[in-house]
Amino acid sequence: MDSTEGAVTPAQRHKARHFAMQAIYQWQLTGLSPTEIEKQFLEDQPMKGTDLDYFHDLVSGVINNVRDIDIVYAPYLSRPLDDLDQVDKAVLRLGTFELMYRQEVPYRVVINEAIILAKEFAEQDSHKFVNGVLDKVVKSFKAH
Repeated sequence: MDSTEGAVTPAQRHKARHFAMQAIYQWQLTGLSPTEIEKQFLEDQPMKGTDLDYFHDLVSGVINNVRDIDIVYAPYLSRPLDDLDQVDKAVLRLGTFELMYRQEVPYRVVINEAIILAKEFAEQDSHKFVNGVLDKVVKSFKAH
């Protein structure tokens, strides 16, 4: 979908995650359909240089699998899921989705990207919390 030729770059993937996290956050607050949220982002956001296919996969994947995703990371939270900050929840859902469904992406990349998003959008120490939770998710996958 992106007009650039050849392989997708890390920067295009980062932008996809950046916008996907915001879209997931918006979905959590509004309950709009993934299609409606994607449409809004494509119209309203500077999506140039974004891996649009990955953006679509992340947004629809998280929203369509949210129950399964929440079950995976919830045991590692220090507080109830309902008490989580909405930004933290969106970052954790995105990271957990990638760990569960996008195994071609190295887990270190997933965690690092989640930390960057938490630093960019969340409370001051959220990145440490996100790192700790996603690290435990990875360890739980390796244990199986």
